[in-house]
Amino acid sequence: MELTILGTSCMIPTKERNTSAMLLSFNEESILIDCGEGTQRQLRIAGIRPTCITKILISHWHGDHVLGLPGLLQTLGASEYTGKLRIYGPAGSARQVEKMMDAFVFDNRVNFEVTDITKERFFDGKEFCLEALPLDHSISCMGFSFIEKDRLRINLKKAEKLGIPEGPLMGELQQGKAITFKGKKIGPDEVTYTVKGKKITYIADTALTDNCIKLAKDADLLICESVYDSKLDNKAEEYKHLTARQAGMIANQAEVKQLVLTHFSQRYKNTQDIEEDARVVFDKIICAHDFMHLKL
Repeated sequence: MELTILGTSCMIPTKERNTSAMLLSFNEESILIDCGEGTQRQLRIAGIRPTCITKILISHWHGDHVLGLPGLLQTLGASEYTGKLRIYGPAGSARQVEKMMDAFVFDNRVNFEVTDITKERFFDGKEFCLEALPLDHSISCMGFSFIEKDRLRINLKKAEKLGIPEGPLMGELQQGKAITFKGKKIGPDEVTYTVKGKKITYIADTALTDNCIKLAKDADLLICESVYDSKLDNKAEEYKHLTARQAGMIANQAEVKQLVLTHFSQRYKNTQDIEEDARVVFDKIICAHDFMHLKL
């Protein structure tokens, strides 16, 4: 599982920071979370083929989170994208994409499907699920959690003690199925152990709200917007954004393992003030930069 941060700026890109986007790679899935202006160029610089993207999650329809979407869809169409792209977003996203497709000329349309998120767990697959909760921004906005499902692993010493050979029988046990070996029934609990799945949460543009803590609860990694430090909490309140200290409070109360701060105002030439502000309440902090890679 690998996360590539593609853009860390707030509304306006800077020389060092592009607007919001990140790519989560997990086995055969590559999930793009938000798609700010210039995202496909950021992908190219990072050495990532746009055609690897299988899903796109849109937090909300402010331009700094979606202006890269038309160009990305054009590129996928021109690149003979073979899969079916799944796009998820808050209520009204299907209509927004329809308007976008009417506004531009797409010579080669990629096969895609847009789903308006209407329930907390909006995708439930074999290996992972995706959850979303509404945040408190000036327009409808969602935060997301990627939750890897727990999986069973074989305790080889116990399996060897019972004489179970490597092969299909072990595979069935790892799938949680009981087997019969040499006339004896063996349950998966006798030779397996559980590996806890990882959880990654992304909190997009929002004022402080209980859903931030609920969504991030026990996350291994929380990526959270922090446009200002707390000296500008009046601006944060006015524009419904979080300060770095508030992001730290969320991480603290949600008991996350690691906090990654992002979505910085262009007024900050570096992230020292942002980081110091959050460390008042939470210590395990990284300030993101464009092209940062995080492996879990």
